Amino acid sequence: MQALPFAFLAIIFYLGAGLWQGLTLTRRVPARTRLVRSLALIAVACHAVIVWVTLNHGGALHLGLFESASLVSWAICLLLVTASLFKPVIAGGAALFPVAAACVLGVMNLPSATTENPLSPGLVAHIFTSVAALAFFSIAAMQAGLLSLQQHALKKRHTRGIVQVLPALTSMERALFELIWAGMILLSVSIISGTIYLDNMFAQHLAHKTVLSLGAWIIFAVLLFGHHVLGWRGQRAARWTLGGCLVLALAFFGTKFVLQVVFSH
Repeated sequence: MQALPFAFLAIIFYLGAGLWQGLTLTRRVPARTRLVRSLALIAVACHAVIVWVTLNHGGALHLGLFESASLVSWAICLLLVTASLFKPVIAGGAALFPVAAACVLGVMNLPSATTENPLSPGLVAHIFTSVAALAFFSIAAMQAGLLSLQQHALKKRHTRGIVQVLPALTSMERALFELIWAGMILLSVSIISGTIYLDNMFAQHLAHKTVLSLGAWIIFAVLLFGHHVLGWRGQRAARWTLGGCLVLALAFFGTKFVLQVVFSH
């Protein structure tokens, strides 16, 4: 199957959806949630073909740095489009859709030679929950950034611009912590399944991934405790969310970089 036409369409539709949503946030164009969702859904469908072709190229499973980035960005966009049917999260597509387009471009131009042995069901479950957790937390990071901008504008009594476009502050915050709770459940399952099903993680140079994943889990656990018990919200909640997401991204992609670039030489 020729993947190039699907890659081209995915990039075009991702950029179209991201551009319209970005212009919406700056009030250059009217909000068209259905349009953005439709464009993104077409991009996600085309991107799914790219994920399948690049992961299964040559009859072997490829999970290198760029293949993993493509897979994660596809999962993020699929989750974002789906969640936007129920929660006010589509605004994050202004940044997430162009990033997905860049990941499609990267995986088409910079394929990895990294292959995996046949995966056990337990290891498949570990990979699935890891990717899903990262997808939830990535959307949460965008939600936290928008929430921070919204609160800053309200404190400065700026009632125009982004404040007029985004939903109410309470709705944005509720969606943020629902995303974090979902991500925490998946991250917990990922850590437990990784401990059970990854054989000799030190020999595979995966110890740092486990440490960073646990670090991210602790950060989000403290944030949830602080929110529900101590009343943390606003800028503090946004900073903790972004910090936890950064640590988790380092655990996932930093590991891929170390294994593919550092230990391959």
